[in-house]
Amino acid sequence: MAAGRRAAAETLFVGFAAALTGIILIGLNGNFVLKLNPVGTSSPRWRRVVWACYSILMKKIGAFRMNMVFCTRKVFFYGLLFMLPALFIFDCASARTLRVPGQYAEPPLPRIRRVRLCFVTWNWAVRILGAVKTTVYIYLVPVVTVVSSVIILHETITPLAIVGTALTLTGLIVSQR
Repeated sequence: MAAGRRAAAETLFVGFAAALTGIILIGLNGNFVLKLNPVGTSSPRWRRVVWACYSILMKKIGAFRMNMVFCTRKVFFYGLLFMLPALFIFDCASARTLRVPGQYAEPPLPRIRRVRLCFVTWNWAVRILGAVKTTVYIYLVPVVTVVSSVIILHETITPLAIVGTALTLTGLIVSQR
């Protein structure tokens, strides 16, 4: 039994490494000049950790067979409740754009509904597939971006983007086995 779990973990890691390499290739897309900013490079890491914790907690809540819309609404409410004061206490770009009148042509309620819908579908997927499998599908975002940019924007796809897309898809397939 332990050998089977170990093999599954190794397969997941190999798939993860291939997908991550593909995402890096898509992201760099021929621009290998790196300008590192400690704040900018550490911020995405913390966001990933927080998102992983959120996914695991929602998986645990989903195990109680509670209504995911209700749970998401509560998480969303408390997130906004604790986040809004911080926007105005700390000087950040999000708070500055909120203060500009007419910044958004669309009223905030439809945007909030769309975000809530995204969270509800994410939590539903986590409950059905599990936190790890659902999170792996985030790696499809760069692939969808490349395909969309070719179809919608008529951009030319570079060989590096093709290799990155192939590696990402291969990594997803390998990690799902």
